[in-house]
Amino acid sequence: MKKYNVSAFLLLLCGTMWAQQAVKPATYSAKGKQVTVYTTDSISKKLAKTNNLSFSASKQPLETEISIFVEPQKTFQSILGIGGAITDASAEVFAKLTPEAQKEFITAYYDKDKGIGYSIIRTTIHSSDFSSGSYTYIKEGDKSLKSFNIDHDKKFRIPLIKQALKTAGKTTTLFVSPWSPPAFMKDNNNMLKGGKLLPEYYQTWANYYVKFIQAYEKEGMPIWGLSVQNEPMATQTWESCIYTAEEERDFLKNYLGPTVRKELGDKKIIVWDHNRDLMNQRANVIYSDPEASKYAWGMGFHWYETWAGGKPMFQNVQKVAEAYPDKHIMFTEGCVEKYDYNKLQLWANGERYGESLINDFNNGTTGWTDWNVLLDEKGGPNHVGNFCFSPLHADTKTGKLIYTPSYYFIGHFSKFVQPEAKRVSSAVSRSQLLSASFINKDGKMATVVMNTSDAPVNYMLIIGTEKVSETIPGHGIQTLVY
Repeated sequence: MKKYNVSAFLLLLCGTMWAQQAVKPATYSAKGKQVTVYTTDSISKKLAKTNNLSFSASKQPLETEISIFVEPQKTFQSILGIGGAITDASAEVFAKLTPEAQKEFITAYYDKDKGIGYSIIRTTIHSSDFSSGSYTYIKEGDKSLKSFNIDHDKKFRIPLIKQALKTAGKTTTLFVSPWSPPAFMKDNNNMLKGGKLLPEYYQTWANYYVKFIQAYEKEGMPIWGLSVQNEPMATQTWESCIYTAEEERDFLKNYLGPTVRKELGDKKIIVWDHNRDLMNQRANVIYSDPEASKYAWGMGFHWYETWAGGKPMFQNVQKVAEAYPDKHIMFTEGCVEKYDYNKLQLWANGERYGESLINDFNNGTTGWTDWNVLLDEKGGPNHVGNFCFSPLHADTKTGKLIYTPSYYFIGHFSKFVQPEAKRVSSAVSRSQLLSASFINKDGKMATVVMNTSDAPVNYMLIIGTEKVSETIPGHGIQTLVY
């Protein structure tokens, strides 16, 4: 009969039990917790600290009372971060600012304490519509890519990205997206107006992504990942390229995925990168192919499906998350279109951001990325006249930054929801309020509340047997930190 070392066995058993206990998530209790309230309204308050509250005992809420119910023990997706795109346009406008205004801009976006703490940066692989003109990194017709260089970006874009990364810190996620291959690689011989990548250039174009990422990383800018193609179903007047779901699947499976994996290792690849309307079909086609799916970290989406006159299709995000729980979902672009200088302070523009952020996170989104971080007083520069709004504009005549409502609505999330936070269960009892809740790695909770009605709303935040009572202004947004 085999003899056992009892002491060793007990030590092993105790160690196993300790390990199991160590990974057990801590139980959150609101009892005795203090709540700091930050409020933005359409009159005077902008991310202002407006109240300090203390949790007290809660009883059964009545139907006549408006409540937000948070259950911190029920956690969902981890949050990658929140941020915006540093485009050529943003960098060119930034370069026109005085050193004082440049410092103000960097602090406003990327400083976690004095600003709103952006933690995601998107940038373009050569030109987009938000460039002063079309360009690539090679001589036209260079199939070998021997002429590849990123000198163009070293003048404006790279210096701004480096400043942003330095201020934002090491947890920042930088990802890249192409708008079009060079003209000679496409069937319309044009970077603009759609067209498709010619099959004979699939491998060349995959190599181009690798060269770009390697060049940026050589400059000291770590690239987290890339998307296959910006808006692959839109024939635009600017840089654009069309891929059907099957074409994107096959390009990813046979060329881009293997090339990136071999040359760059585990960079994250984002598919789709277009509106919510067709995202389910794209997910079905790409994710149902195991060889393509293994290269896809997840799916990116935009909010422009409302171009057709309908409402935002938030439910499609949830349906992709439900159907493919092993994949990630990331909001990769959104802005308020049709620029009008007289609408820079239009409150509804900010509310559009708040509504999207709350619904997208509640439906499973892991990261949320705005479009241009900065534009001029004309909504550009843009080489095809597609002028848009951004959260911050610069008046290049006066040199002053213009803060729009969108900046503050985004800030109610980005300032208080840190990378690696988890979304937690949160629900409201009346439809005029929208809400989402998160728990950060340090155990701090953040609940964002948005009032879509004209009148102030009195509400209770209830966590288990504890509650606080607060009032949110009409069309206001609040973040409660506790």
